[in-house]
This record gives sequence, C-alpha cells and structure tokens, in this order.
Amino acid sequence: MNLRERKKLEAWRAIRAAALKLFAERGYDAVNVEQIAAAANVSRATYFNYFASKEAVVFDQDPQERETLRAMMDARPTGESLWESLSAIMIGLNERLADRMPLQRRLKTQSPALAQSTQDFGEQFRADLTDWARNRAGDSLTTTLQLNLLSAATATAYQTWKPDEPFEEYLHRLRECLRQAGAGVSAL
Repeated sequence: MNLRERKKLEAWRAIRAAALKLFAERGYDAVNVEQIAAAANVSRATYFNYFASKEAVVFDQDPQERETLRAMMDARPTGESLWESLSAIMIGLNERLADRMPLQRRLKTQSPALAQSTQDFGEQFRADLTDWARNRAGDSLTTTLQLNLLSAATATAYQTWKPDEPFEEYLHRLRECLRQAGAGVSAL
C-alpha cells in the first residue's frame, strides 16, 4: 500500500472512529454529519468522499476487511467439509466484528431511522462467500442450501440476541445455531 492509500485508509478509519464515539456518547439520532466531520477534523465534503450517508459510517466495511475475509476463506483446508468451512468463516467474521457489532445493535434499537435503514454491511461478504463456496464445492443445490442455512443460522442467532446481553452470548448462540443446522447438513 502506497502512502496515498495509507492516508486515505487512515482518514476513513478516523471518520468512522469519530462517528462511532459520538454515537456511543449521544445516540445515533442526536448526531449529524457536520458533527462527525468536525470530530474527525475533516470537512463535510471530505466526509462524503468516504461515506455516502450517515448510515454508511455505521455499516460500511473497512476497506481492508474484504481482503482479510477472502484470506480467511482461502485459508480453510481443502479436505474440510463445506459446512465446517462455512461455519468457521462465519464465526471468524463475527469475532472480527466484536468491536462494533454490539454498538451497531444498540444504535439500531435506539434509532428508528437507523433500524429502517436498508444499509447492509454484509452484502459484499455474502457475495464473496457465495463465489468462494461455489468455486470450492460447485454450483449445486447442496451448496446453495448450505449457504442459505448459514444465513438462517446467523440471522437466528442475531434475532435472539438481546441488546443488553454481552457479545459473547451472541457468539454462543451463533455456534449453537450452526451446530444444530450442521446436524442436518451432515445427512446431505
């Protein structure tokens, strides 16, 4: 990464950190883009060079995260079953989100505007994971079923995680949902 790219990444991360700090202190609805830009020591225009909206600063993926997640996928052993790989990747992704996922969840419960946002931080990850799984196991009914079971297990763990529970409880539920779904996958 050259100097220009490093500076852009530092600016992106500084804006995100300033925004999340303000949201944690004041709540999502009480903070505007101008306040975020001021806290990050950038202009409003610079803010919008990095984030398309106020919601984006909460949900957008770190620019380096995609490569990290792809490396996580590629590191799975070739002899491992697809379900074991998918489960390990999903747990790894969620462990990487431990620093911001609880705040995102809390902000969604506190802000009707944010809860209604169509912003989805996992869209690119799902596309990359689908490509990876199909390259590994083929574009078959079983591959698609396992990807859908993975999404359902993850959604179930998230939906049953109460906002006042620690993040570790969410990870426990995720592992349990993946274990239960995996019991059905083993019959495929």
